[in-house]
Amino acid sequence: MKIGFDNKAYIAQQSQRIVDRIASQGDKLYLEFGGKLFDDYHATRVLPGFESDAKVRILQSLRDRSEIIFCISAVDIERNKIRADFGIPYHQDVMRLIDKLRALKLEINSVVITQYSGQAAAEIFSKKLNLRGIKTYFHTLTKGYPTDVDTIVSDEGYGTNPYIETAKPLVVVTAPGPGSGKLATCLSQLYHEYKRGVSAGYAKFETFPIWNLPLKHPVNLAYEAATADLKDVNMIDPFHLDAYGVTTVNYNRDIEVFPVVRTILEKITGTVCPYRSPTDMGVNMAGFHITDDEAVKEAARQEIIRRYYKTKCDYKQGLVEMETAQKVELLMKELGIGEQNRAVVAPALQKAADSSTPAMAVELPDGRIVTGKTTDLMTATATVLINSLKTLCGIADDIHLLSPIVLEPILKLKTETMHSEDSRLNLEEVLIALSISAATNPLVDAAMKRLKRLRGCEAHSTVILTRADESIFRQFGVNLTCEPEFPTKDLYYI
Repeated sequence: MKIGFDNKAYIAQQSQRIVDRIASQGDKLYLEFGGKLFDDYHATRVLPGFESDAKVRILQSLRDRSEIIFCISAVDIERNKIRADFGIPYHQDVMRLIDKLRALKLEINSVVITQYSGQAAAEIFSKKLNLRGIKTYFHTLTKGYPTDVDTIVSDEGYGTNPYIETAKPLVVVTAPGPGSGKLATCLSQLYHEYKRGVSAGYAKFETFPIWNLPLKHPVNLAYEAATADLKDVNMIDPFHLDAYGVTTVNYNRDIEVFPVVRTILEKITGTVCPYRSPTDMGVNMAGFHITDDEAVKEAARQEIIRRYYKTKCDYKQGLVEMETAQKVELLMKELGIGEQNRAVVAPALQKAADSSTPAMAVELPDGRIVTGKTTDLMTATATVLINSLKTLCGIADDIHLLSPIVLEPILKLKTETMHSEDSRLNLEEVLIALSISAATNPLVDAAMKRLKRLRGCEAHSTVILTRADESIFRQFGVNLTCEPEFPTKDLYYI
């Protein structure tokens, strides 16, 4: 994939932009930090050259002047809401993120449990954090929100929330996902700060949509595809157009809530809101560092196709409504693209048709496409991995990487000891077998060293994969799509 984004220049300018916004807001800035702190793979896919930890590196550059508050909804804790890309609940992701940020010497202030109304699971989570030294606060639903501003900005509204003590000029308010209460937490804190005589401000940092790209730019359409389940829609910011005569892009939720936020800010501060539009509230500089617009457009088109397959599979599994997949399909039609524009789809389908079994295809960094099918010995995920490594190493097709001496004990364990109904070796088992063989076989060792070259490769499966296989491909950095079909008629499939 061609590089189309200057990550180094972006981090430098983005950090400075936040510093400048802090200086313009008085004593303290509450920065609503949207998107993913780590593992921002959507951004790396649509902005080739963007690094997945860019946001954390920005925070590291501001380490001495910042602290971090996490928000998580009590409703999401109670529902055990799952972060789709990692397959873990939101509350576990909060703990994972805290661990990673503390390892980087970034200061964690506390965790705010929002939308609290007595949920037992939220109380258990709070106790768990408190016992491990993390302060927690409970915020209830704000009385009067969103129409009764006088009640919202009063002791009956934000005043019912506990005040969170902060010491740094920059307070980053972030969350494991959308709908976690970041904005409400920021505004609640502003209310308490002004009651204490502290001049504080609010700003928002979110990478997508990119405000200074055209409304129908593929990167912005890819954001719509990524948030199709949230029903987000990119729009021209009418407030910015009216105030400055300049066309910028924002999304429906921010535009709809802006009049309320502006009124609340004016009520809290007693002054005219410094922001004339939702775009004004943002600090994102990503759009200034696209170095190859055509490369970025093509990357975004491919992401939309990947999102289409994901929503189709999610629908098949009962996770989203059909209209979510239909929305992404409409975005593809708008750009004049389809399944035929994803190079690995046709080879995978052809392999499955020829073999009458589930199959996979992987596009290697040099453009070669390798396929693999389900056999009596291995799953398609395992065979395509072996075939990919052999191709990368230039190993002849008739040379076996795995010796029967290694495979037989694993098969015997599965069938005779564990009584597995499926005797085929799956992807994880084959990786373990390869790792063991690499210790004594130089050829296998050379092949295993090529695993890192799979990062950024494209892959397509003719059936929905297990969560374990999906996770392994994700860890390798492979961009995976699947046909919305189960490999068997069995109902239990994980």
